[in-house]
Amino acid sequence: MDMLPVLERYGLIPAVKVSDAADAVPICEALVRGGLPVAEFTFRTPAAEDAIKRTADALPELALGAGTVLTVDQAERAVKAGAKYIVAPGFNPKVVGWCVDNGITVLPGVASGSEIEAAMGLGIKAVKFFPAEQLGGLAAIKALSGPYFEMKFVPTGGVSEKNLADYLAFPKVMACGGSWFTKEEHVAAKAWDKVEAAARTAVGITLGFEVTHVGVNASGGEDGLAIARRFSALFGWPLKDGNASAFSGSGVEVMKGGGRGANGHISVGVNNLARAKAYLEAKGVVFVPPIPGSKAAYIEEEIGGFAVHLLQK
Repeated sequence: MDMLPVLERYGLIPAVKVSDAADAVPICEALVRGGLPVAEFTFRTPAAEDAIKRTADALPELALGAGTVLTVDQAERAVKAGAKYIVAPGFNPKVVGWCVDNGITVLPGVASGSEIEAAMGLGIKAVKFFPAEQLGGLAAIKALSGPYFEMKFVPTGGVSEKNLADYLAFPKVMACGGSWFTKEEHVAAKAWDKVEAAARTAVGITLGFEVTHVGVNASGGEDGLAIARRFSALFGWPLKDGNASAFSGSGVEVMKGGGRGANGHISVGVNNLARAKAYLEAKGVVFVPPIPGSKAAYIEEEIGGFAVHLLQK
């Protein structure tokens, strides 16, 4: 199975280092509770292989991978234990070749154009950019994306809550990796609540949910324009009149002929529409069939008499 669409859907890949394989499942359960069913166990401890096996058995739906894979032997053991994808810190042609030959998704580490070209030569569509911040961060990725416009990147190394949104805002960044979700001191203390909280915060940054405007249903054109004018008169917001609606500022839209929702609609801006839809669908949210040409995705449920739609920022 090609895991790249799955990893892109979540946008985050937590790198997990465990010394005790018994901690693996509780860590991943905490990540799942935080809205992030993804984990990459690094082969930096002898417990990695057992951790992957335990997690694969307990949480089969998890997007489970193995990281810091340096040899073909490690790749073979990881896949046999249940890893669905392989992540490497550098570009090892033997490891990448084995993964390609066996149909295993692999994210080889690159730091230069030459390594990207080597990856492309083996049919690789996405690479790990490591160590990202030390190599120039987002500016470097943007520069590399010029000549290598078909390649997608997973920056790791120096990515944190502070710069996560900036990285993910660039279309060529497929996902970001990091270990701040699962700090070693939290794992050592078995503070699974803190792992959950870190995951939830990162997911929130990734999705970027925020109310962008509220739509108010009016009974007709004159009524709609009057409502919009009143908001503008009260708060000094500029009035923008249109055929179907009138805006007062950017936060209030008045639907002249009514619209979805008994009272109107609430627009929720998101960083990535496909990712936000997938996140909500995993929670059981149902979306109505899209309107051709529309950039909004309406959920089926009305809340407090308001329809709710997602809108790409």
